[in-house]
Amino acid sequence: MSLREQLNEDLKSAMRAKDQARLSVIRSIKAGILAQETRSERTTLDDEGILQVIVKEIKERKDANSEFEKAGRQDLVEKNLKEIEILSSYLPEPLSEDELAQLIDAAITACGATSPKDMGKVMAIVNPQIRGRADGRHVADLVKARLSR
Repeated sequence: MSLREQLNEDLKSAMRAKDQARLSVIRSIKAGILAQETRSERTTLDDEGILQVIVKEIKERKDANSEFEKAGRQDLVEKNLKEIEILSSYLPEPLSEDELAQLIDAAITACGATSPKDMGKVMAIVNPQIRGRADGRHVADLVKARLSR
């Protein structure tokens, strides 16, 4: 079952169960997909494109959480954390630290990177492999640490 079909089925289930939190999150994902497809001259997103939309939704909520915490709005922080949990259920299994290290080492070897100046080359190889499975900032920190040795 494709991710789009899964979202449609989950939307129906959330409607039947009157699960407002899940319903709201799925509608948000579907709106993001529609917006992306409209921006891309009416192309239909595949599972990879839908994953990018979901990752973007998670990132937006994490960024908003830091602002809510500064403002002392714990109720909104908790709401966002629940939404992040629902969104994360659509992402593939996250990579372990060992798997990330192996991917980074393979990318460094493949492009012949020797210094932090080559970080862009390494990230260009690693990013497509980690999309939706690891945080880009964390991976960038790991790459920088490996290249600084």
